[in-house]
Order: sequence, then C-alpha cells, then structure tokens
Amino acid sequence: MHQIKSYIKFLIKSTNQHGVHSPFVYSLVTKCFYNKSKHEAYKSILHYKKELLKNNTKLTVTDLGVGSLVTKEKQRFVSEIAKSAGTTTKRAKLLYRITAYFKPNSILELGTSLGIATHSMQLGNPKTSIVSIEGCTNISNFTKTNFEKLQLQNIYLLNGDFSEEIKNIKHKTFDLIFFDGNHQKEATLSYFEALLQTANNDSVFIFDDIYWSKSMTEAWETIKKHPQVTVTIDTFYWGFVFFRKEQLKEHFVIRV
Repeated sequence: MHQIKSYIKFLIKSTNQHGVHSPFVYSLVTKCFYNKSKHEAYKSILHYKKELLKNNTKLTVTDLGVGSLVTKEKQRFVSEIAKSAGTTTKRAKLLYRITAYFKPNSILELGTSLGIATHSMQLGNPKTSIVSIEGCTNISNFTKTNFEKLQLQNIYLLNGDFSEEIKNIKHKTFDLIFFDGNHQKEATLSYFEALLQTANNDSVFIFDDIYWSKSMTEAWETIKKHPQVTVTIDTFYWGFVFFRKEQLKEHFVIRV
C-alpha cells in the first residue's frame, strides 16, 4: 500500500527534461537517462540475465538484511533469484549508461547478488575498479565463479556483513556507490554516514528501492536533508545523491 500511494504521489510530482533548469541534471537526463541508442553492450546484459534465468543451481540463501518480499525459502534456485531479486533488464541498461556517462574510476556496490548490476557497470566502464560486497556466502561464491568464467576484469568481490566490510574500506575514495542490499532505515543511514568520507565532489550515491517501505522512504528523506548533499534525483525506484559544492541544494523528481 505504501508503494502504491508513493507511486501516485511520484507521478503527480515528477517531470521529464522539460521541467529541469539545472544544466548538470538536464545533461544527465537527456544524454544518459533518456538515451535511446541501441548500445552493443545491451546484448551482453541480456545474455547474462538469460543464462541466470536458465540456471537450476540450488543455493542455500542467508539474508542479512530485510530479505525478499517474494519468498522466505532458504533453498532457492539461481533462476528464481534472478527473476525475483536480480536487477531488472531496464535498470541494468540504465546502470550501464550511468557508468558510461560518468566514467567512474572506482565503484562500491553493497549487495552483489548474482552480479547483474555489477556486470552492467563493468561493461559501462571496463577500466573502473569495482568492489562489491555480498552478505550471503553461497551467492557470493556462485557469482565469483561466474565472473571468473566470463573473465571479467577489475571486479573484487567481498563476502561479509556490510558494516564490518565498510570499516575496512573507509580509507578509499569512490566515484559511485550503489546501495542495493539491506533495505532497512537504520542500516541504510548507517552505511550512508560511514561512506560519506569516501565521497568526492563528483561522486554519486545511488539508493535502490527508496519506496520499498515507509521506513526506507524516511531514510531517503533524511539523506536528502543532509548538509553535504546538494542535488538529489528521485526516479521512484532509485534515488540519486550528488555532493557538488558548486550547485545550490535542489531536489528533482524525474520519470525514467
């Protein structure tokens, strides 16, 4: 019910590029979000997802976060995970365009899962260094083996609790962080605060499922108000956060 009400509000508030007066955001929306080009990499994205949807490997899943809204089964087929919990093809393509547009040198992903998003970001900028953390050991091992078969470069998979792993990487700087794991308010805000020190002026934080629940939406609203945050973009399923000191604080609601 929260998601339905939120989506109706989103549709009322949202706009497209014509309602954007920030040159930075206008360029992002027109050249990245609304880019209709048939990129060659899309074939690889589709193939990767199709292979997972056909995979009948059974894994014992340990959810350290809020878990799945679809099933609470501990034994799950890879194909089921890819269908219910994996990044959608539309969003995977958008992640490809985002990394191709910003060309981040370093990426952190909280929540590797089957690596659909990881793979897409790597395709967007093959030279980027991606650190991806997954809480479930069995899923992490499966995805690591999968990446090795595909000979994907510059991807470093870590297995463990997000909070503990973050402590070991706080000295690094990340140009892009994709928060796609623990969908709980307290945890999300804790990760955000801990990783603020890894951001630079041009970094972008992307929060998945900001309308997952009432508490996740509260977390999103808190993040928007943070003094270090200058620009945010609400696309309903993702929330984008920027720290550009040269821009006045402004919040956008964009249909993608």
